[in-house]
Amino acid sequence: MESTVAQKLDALKKLQGIDSKLDDIRKVRGALPDEVADLEDEIAGYETRIQKFDNSVQAIKDEIEAAKQGIKESEKLIAKYGEQQMSVRNNREYDAITKEVELQQLDIQIHEKKIKEAEAKIEDKVKGIEETKALHEDRKKDLESKRVELENIEAETEEEVAKLEKDREKALKKIEDRLVASYERLRGNVRNGLAVVPVKRGACGGCFNTVPPQRQADIRDRKKLIVCEHCGRVLTDVEDEIVEEKPKKKRTVRKNTTAAKKKVEE
Repeated sequence: MESTVAQKLDALKKLQGIDSKLDDIRKVRGALPDEVADLEDEIAGYETRIQKFDNSVQAIKDEIEAAKQGIKESEKLIAKYGEQQMSVRNNREYDAITKEVELQQLDIQIHEKKIKEAEAKIEDKVKGIEETKALHEDRKKDLESKRVELENIEAETEEEVAKLEKDREKALKKIEDRLVASYERLRGNVRNGLAVVPVKRGACGGCFNTVPPQRQADIRDRKKLIVCEHCGRVLTDVEDEIVEEKPKKKRTVRKNTTAAKKKVEE
C-alpha cells in the first residue's frame, strides 16, 4: 500500500531525527576517528621508511663486503706477482709484473675509498633510522592514547548507537528508495546534516530564508512535498510562533496634590 504524503513526511522527519542524534554522537567523538586513522597512516609510513633504511644499509654492507673481497683478491695477486718477480728472466718481464702489482695496489686504494664512503653512508643511515624510530615510538604512544580515548567514548555510546541504527533501518523501510537517495544527497551537501526541517518564525529551519505564506499553507496541508526554494531542504511542517501576552500596566491614580495641600493648611 502506497504511503500518503503525510506519512512520507513523518517518516522523513523521524529519519532526520535519528540521523541528527547519530551526528551528535559523532560530534562527541570529534576528530578522534580521523586522528586515529591519520596516526595509523603516519606510523605505517614510518615503518616503511625504517624498512627502506634497513634495506639500504644492508645493500651498503654488501658493497663493503664486496670491496673487502676485492682487496683480498688484489692482495693474493700482489703476493703471486711478488713470487714471479723473483724468477723473471729480463727487465721487460720485471716491469710488466711491477705494473700489474701497481694496478692491484690501485684497486686496493679504490676499494678502501669505497669502504670509507660506504661506512659514512651507513652512519648517516643509522642516524636517520634512529630519528625515524624515535618518531615512530612517539606516534605509537599518541595512537594508543587516542585509541583508548575513542574506545571509551564508543563504549559509552555503543548501546545508544546500536538502537539508533536499528531504528534507522526501520525508518528507511518506510521511505521509497528515490526519496532516500534525495535525502542522503541533501545531507551530504549541507554542513549541518539537516535535510528535513520545519518552518520556524516564517523561515526555513535550515537556511533561514523566508518562506512565503502560501507555501506555508501548502506545508500545513501536507498534501505534497514542499522544498525550500533557496536550499532545497524538505519542509515538513510549520511551527507557529507563540506570542506571549505582555502583562497589563496598572493604572496609577493621580492625586490632586493642590487640593490635598489646601486641606492640610486648613
